[in-house]
Amino acid sequence: MKRHLEVLLWVALLLAAIIASFSWLQLDLAALFRGDGLAQMQQYAGSFFPPDTSAGWLRQIVDGALETLAISAIGTLLAALAGAGLSLLAAGRLGAVAKMLARLLLNALRSIPELVWAALMVLAAGLGPFAGTLALALHTAGVLGRLFAEALENTPPDPTHALREAGAGPIKAFCYGTLPGVLPQWLSYSLYRWENNIRMAAVLGFVGAGGLGQMLYVTLSLFQQARASTVILAMLVMVLLVDALSAWLRRRWG
Repeated sequence: MKRHLEVLLWVALLLAAIIASFSWLQLDLAALFRGDGLAQMQQYAGSFFPPDTSAGWLRQIVDGALETLAISAIGTLLAALAGAGLSLLAAGRLGAVAKMLARLLLNALRSIPELVWAALMVLAAGLGPFAGTLALALHTAGVLGRLFAEALENTPPDPTHALREAGAGPIKAFCYGTLPGVLPQWLSYSLYRWENNIRMAAVLGFVGAGGLGQMLYVTLSLFQQARASTVILAMLVMVLLVDALSAWLRRRWG
């Protein structure tokens, strides 16, 4: 009985918080269906069809998709390498001070959103895919570094200790005693973040980081909805293909 009362109390508190949020933000859902709001939305959505499938525009779409794919892949690869290095420090393999500093750095990297990193990198490196790649790498390094460190902390130390006692050096002991146990997790985390970075690479184009996102921003700014529709469809196809590839690789390597 006490358990049921506790559940009801939490549900009531959650509902009260939702109602208070609607009141505080002054959200009026009924406004969506009053006046000519629906008609305007339908008219705007209809302007996206049919998509522009001219040969010249499709060639630009392919180039933008490849650029977006390259930005996400290189950004994720750089982040995985940096995260692996920082995870050794964050897991306490080189002392308590190094652990504290590494965790502080990882927290800082992942606390700053990709769009903010992209804005900073555009100022530093200029418009284009390089800024987007650096932005993804910096934020994702913070995420992967923390995940890699937790995987290291949960790995049994016995194989590494046995190799050390047998005379193996620290690098060899790590490569043969610890790395085989964490590598499947590291690969799975990296592939999952690559999926996310595909989507984020498209969004970063809105701040000038190249790829399909920049094409979408330009076409929407110029009210070229038919061309924007083609860009959106290309994003959808690319994300679906990458999701399928990533899931297959995780099953194969997991």
